[in-house]
Amino acid sequence: KNVTMVTHFVLLGLTESRELQLALFALFSVAYLLILVGNGLIMVTVASDRHLHIPMYFFLGNLSFIDICHASVTAPKMLTDLLSGEKTISFGGCVAQLFFLHLCACAEIFLLTIMAYDRYMAICHPLQYPTLMSLPACTWLVGALWSGATVHSLVQTGLTVRLPYCGPNVIDSYFCDVPPVIKLACTDTYLTGVLIVSNSGLISLTCFLALLGSYLVILVSLRSRSTEGRRKALSTCASHLAVVALFFGPCIFIYTRPATSFSLDKVVSVFYTVVTPVLNPAIYTLRNQEMKGAMKKLRERQVFCRGK
Repeated sequence: KNVTMVTHFVLLGLTESRELQLALFALFSVAYLLILVGNGLIMVTVASDRHLHIPMYFFLGNLSFIDICHASVTAPKMLTDLLSGEKTISFGGCVAQLFFLHLCACAEIFLLTIMAYDRYMAICHPLQYPTLMSLPACTWLVGALWSGATVHSLVQTGLTVRLPYCGPNVIDSYFCDVPPVIKLACTDTYLTGVLIVSNSGLISLTCFLALLGSYLVILVSLRSRSTEGRRKALSTCASHLAVVALFFGPCIFIYTRPATSFSLDKVVSVFYTVVTPVLNPAIYTLRNQEMKGAMKKLRERQVFCRGK
């Protein structure tokens, strides 16, 4: 019968060495703090500076919000496990983590694709850009991406939960994800694995190819631009492409192949759950004069308010 009997799972984590666990706790604690502070600062800066109330920064603020949510799905549990050494998670907690992990990951994939479309419209169709990328249109796009991500996550979670889990309960990872969880099912999971890979892999690969196509068109169109215009466009696109490579690379590696495990999976997972959210604020601000200027003005306002 299709009845689940496992009440909890054991997460093997990143390492069994107690000394290395404490070292990783310190490292990932700093990383998680940087995620919260860096992405939170971008959200506050975009919201407080009216000069940044344009589609590109509207989407950047949403990306920072998704990065905070994405990291918060796995990082707090991972830090607790590293510190305590108790690496268990209830069946319900595992399902919830799996659902929100895919919700945030899929939302980020869709948002990065929308951001590429925004740059394509701004550079290749500047006259139609204000009409096509108005605030209502951008708001609608953000609502659509969350709706699509919710549907994707419900499909992934539903396919996973319907399987019976009656025996092994050890997950060779530091969080619950579809590939390592379905390996524990007490039934043949080949068809379920194919459906899951088709769903996640198709989304990752299709959006990645759409991104590459949009930037290829942008690069071709820049040949007729002035040197200054070409430099500014390339600077903006380079930041976006760096984020795309850091996020899509691990997603494609994990979700476009059958549910088999490699020793490299844990390291790759760290990249899209921790490393990318840490680097996004730096990538988008260090090369962006407008963001740096807005942050400087925000800091000056805070100093002025404290001095009054």
